[in-house]
Amino acid sequence: MINPNSTIAELNAMNRNTLMEQLGIEYIEVTDGYVYAKMPVNERTKQPMGILHGGSSLALAETVGSLGSAFIVDLDQNDVRGSHMSANHVRAAKNGWVYAKAVIIHRGRNTHVWNIDIFDDDNQLVSTCRLTNFIIAKSK
Repeated sequence: MINPNSTIAELNAMNRNTLMEQLGIEYIEVTDGYVYAKMPVNERTKQPMGILHGGSSLALAETVGSLGSAFIVDLDQNDVRGSHMSANHVRAAKNGWVYAKAVIIHRGRNTHVWNIDIFDDDNQLVSTCRLTNFIIAKSK
């Protein structure tokens, strides 16, 4: 488990030298079963037509869902691995920020399922995603 007393600054520091840093993903709030984060819509996250790349949205969604699972399992005993991700992109984002709200909807012993909605600065739904994580016991 990630220390539940970790500060947002400590959680964001874990993203140094990773895809999350390259995309500008920042955690805003992390609690048991809930993660809220933001990502800029800029030259790093847009596709050539000037709108948010769907892959950037998926990376944001998998990031918050994976952190959410890591926050609630014992990472000394288990690994968290993404198993399945699906998304519906319903609106284009052209600038500003997008915000991901991840809520756990199934907390099993071996699987977690997260619903992740991504909104723009006007609180309009951009993408809705579903992530399934495997919770895998580490070999002894």
